[in-house]
Amino acid sequence: METSVSYNVMQISKYQCALRMLACVVLTSILLVAVGDAESDKVTVPLTDPSRPSTVKVGLLNGSITVTAYDGKDVIVEAKTRADNDTSSRIGGMKRIPMTATGLSVEEENNQVDIGAQSVQRTVDIAIQVPRRTSLHLKTVNDGDINVTGVEGELDVDNVNGEVTLKNISGNAVAHALNGRLLVTFDRINPQKAMAFSSLNGDVDVTFPADLKANVSMSSDRGEVFSDFDVQLEARAPIQTPVQGAREGGRFKVNVDKTVRGKINGGGQEIQFKNFNGNIYIRRAGTAAPANAAR
Repeated sequence: METSVSYNVMQISKYQCALRMLACVVLTSILLVAVGDAESDKVTVPLTDPSRPSTVKVGLLNGSITVTAYDGKDVIVEAKTRADNDTSSRIGGMKRIPMTATGLSVEEENNQVDIGAQSVQRTVDIAIQVPRRTSLHLKTVNDGDINVTGVEGELDVDNVNGEVTLKNISGNAVAHALNGRLLVTFDRINPQKAMAFSSLNGDVDVTFPADLKANVSMSSDRGEVFSDFDVQLEARAPIQTPVQGAREGGRFKVNVDKTVRGKINGGGQEIQFKNFNGNIYIRRAGTAAPANAAR
């Protein structure tokens, strides 16, 4: 009998201990969520005239930029400092207090919204919801990617140390990823505007509607160019550019352009592709990507 009672007491103690541990886990999760919410700054920006297209400009030194189109009339901006896992730092027995302020700055005038973060030394990630008819000027330098989905307008996108992904966009784009992959997918294009896509260290992968008509120029120093469009290459001689002052001292010097030019579907708007250390993929929508294509 005593053995049975002792066994039951031990089982109850284990059960109570498990409950206490579960309660601690739940409480910790709630606190973490509360801390995460405290680190986020959210601003809803009314446009001067919601019936007209808007323009959003974002500039960051450290952080990512995510822009998503939605069926609304306001620009919704949310900024959050990147999680800092080093919360145990102590000096003289004092705990370090995390500096989670984003320094978010938002200004709207005549349907143009300028967004930035004044936290120069900290990484701030910015997520923005915009009306579908919105032009974008986006730039970040360190520690973040740029992602855009569903926007219709003029896009000017530049990332120095990260990737650029533009999905299901319409209009035209000039996009550059210095040290990262550039991935673009068009639903529709504006045939009246020139476009350019480039990278220094990363693949350039752009998908166009099947009815694209374009004059394309392509160059890649240490990569290849692939396309499932029928590109009619131009037979004319490469462009020769005399170097200024090259005849001084009895010398003669001419640079020959290394760009390859061609026409898609008879030619049309000017589209430029440049890369140094990576491949270029010019895709036609509705064509399956090959197994060895860009990741």
